[in-house]
Amino acid sequence: MTGSAISAGVIAEVVVAARALLRVETGEDLVLSRLASTALLLGEAFLGAAVIVRPFEDVVTSAAGWRRLLVAPVTVISGLTGLPGEGAPFMLAVGAYAVDIDADGVGWVRVLAPASAGRVAVAYSAGLALSFEAVPAPIAQGVAMLVAHLFDHRESDVAPPAAVAALWRPYRRMRLGPVVHS
Repeated sequence: MTGSAISAGVIAEVVVAARALLRVETGEDLVLSRLASTALLLGEAFLGAAVIVRPFEDVVTSAAGWRRLLVAPVTVISGLTGLPGEGAPFMLAVGAYAVDIDADGVGWVRVLAPASAGRVAVAYSAGLALSFEAVPAPIAQGVAMLVAHLFDHRESDVAPPAAVAALWRPYRRMRLGPVVHS
């Protein structure tokens, strides 16, 4: 799975929220930007979901059956590229595959006619919100609190506040066993 980086605009929005908690009006821009990126990515890892909508690409086998995409919630599956063992990659025709996004925002793909492709690259977008402003308030608050904590404790090993996990926990996506799509 590969995903694009979180945009500089979103990072700037997180820095503004963190500055309000820290009561720091200017300076430390580079440090706060890096901490904002780190806090967002840690939040995504904890939540099991992309916070900000952005493009991703998964490479899956072209064998029969549905394949689950790794990042959720999926907003759109934009296309599949065949990856043959030898030769150039090629776009699969729309009728050569099926896609589905279930009620939980999980994306699924099934290759019906792989041609010479042993694997396929699936291009899609996933995330909870288009901007940090649109992120659910508890998630945004947890990200800002984590940035503030990381900033205040840059040179120590103090654990993050339990409130961060408490804010994020209701939004956490967990997978407890194999998931089959029919």
